[in-house]
Amino acid sequence: MTKKTKIKICGLFRAEDIDYANEARPDYIGFVFAPSRRQVSAETAKNLRARLADGIVPVGVFVNAGIEEILSLVENQIIEIAQLHGVEDEAYIAALKRRANIPVMQALRISGQPVLSGQPVLSGQPVLSGQPSSLADYFLLDSGAGGGQTFDWNWIGKLKKNLIKPYFLAGGVGLENMRRALSFQPYAVDISSGAETNGVKDLKKMEALTRMVHEGPKE
Repeated sequence: MTKKTKIKICGLFRAEDIDYANEARPDYIGFVFAPSRRQVSAETAKNLRARLADGIVPVGVFVNAGIEEILSLVENQIIEIAQLHGVEDEAYIAALKRRANIPVMQALRISGQPVLSGQPVLSGQPVLSGQPSSLADYFLLDSGAGGGQTFDWNWIGKLKKNLIKPYFLAGGVGLENMRRALSFQPYAVDISSGAETNGVKDLKKMEALTRMVHEGPKE
């Protein structure tokens, strides 16, 4: 039996965003601690986390953050997963997992540039911006750093051969392409701008997206 795909809605930074999540019931929500228009402070995230309903897993999004910063957020029960978008290496991930004792998600940037661990590839082939970590619990496939653009999803079949962990599909996922996203059977889809109207989270979109994911792809 095929496992149902999960949904993460990222970039929550207002009290009403949390209220919307509590109504829509995604599996995960994301707090962005890296520079972004959706960035939150530890204090804001703590208040938002206290408002979040049980059963929704809070994820912290970081770019080359100090381990102590992440550890503090874990100890204060603000996040339960660390999502890494920088150049964090195996030693960093090993230390983070040992000290924080939480799952780690490593973001991989997908492009068509001929670079993968220093080795050239054929033009038009998918490549990753970094070597997938053997220690990460999840991977996140994206075209960039929160730009809301899709990469060529036709590459997913080739990319999955190099991924030994469950992956989140991110970058430009929304109502208009969700059915196709689900057809690739990712572990989860990760949505931010696709759940927004005029730059802020939209309850109706969050509900519709969550419903589509939890119902699964149509036959």
